[in-house]
Amino acid sequence: MRSTLILCMALGLVSACSRLGDVGQEPEFTPTFGTNAHYAMSAPVEEVPTSPRDVNRASLWSGGRSSLLGDRRAERMGDILTVVIEIDEGAEISNSSERSRSGSENLSIPGFFGIPERLNEELPDGASLDSAVSTNSTSSSGGDGSVRRNEKLTLRVAATVTAVLDNGILRIEGSQEVRVNFEIRELLVTGYVRPEDVSRQNEVTYDKIASARISYGGRGQITDVQQPRYGQQITDILLPF
Repeated sequence: MRSTLILCMALGLVSACSRLGDVGQEPEFTPTFGTNAHYAMSAPVEEVPTSPRDVNRASLWSGGRSSLLGDRRAERMGDILTVVIEIDEGAEISNSSERSRSGSENLSIPGFFGIPERLNEELPDGASLDSAVSTNSTSSSGGDGSVRRNEKLTLRVAATVTAVLDNGILRIEGSQEVRVNFEIRELLVTGYVRPEDVSRQNEVTYDKIASARISYGGRGQITDVQQPRYGQQITDILLPF
């Protein structure tokens, strides 16, 4: 136990010392070089050759993505689209339960080939097998519970198509960091999108993202003050009361 306590204290000191360099310094942005989005946008684009039959040569407008009326929706690795997050949800659940049960059993052996009478003679005064077994039981339980939750979040973030699966589904990843004074607000979005769910404005809403992972938080001096100290977190885990 003593060695475990010393080890925990040593780990706490190491963690604390590793953050001493952040004193008086602004939190650094997360590097964007080397991320999945960076590799997706750096990969060479494979242009699909257009057949002459697919384009009306008599038209003044071309059918390419760069034309005035071309479709600029994200559809290949490295393309960028906008994720619209508008969460306004509420839930209220209330339930109650009540249960009761009672039971009684009485077993008597007044006559069984004369055996009870003979045994009664051997029993102490006042004892008899006329009422051999008698039990009574009563139980009851009740419970009440309620849950009430309200969430509202409105955000927009640009995401990059990091991969196109074999069935055409787009895997997207997006991140955004805004630093104000000594605090960074972070927004992370990942998930899978069908190309047909991307609107003409090259936007997709969060409710059309499969396996969506949305994180909105921060890091910096304000977040650091709001978090419990390492020692308090350890004692909250170890103390049983």
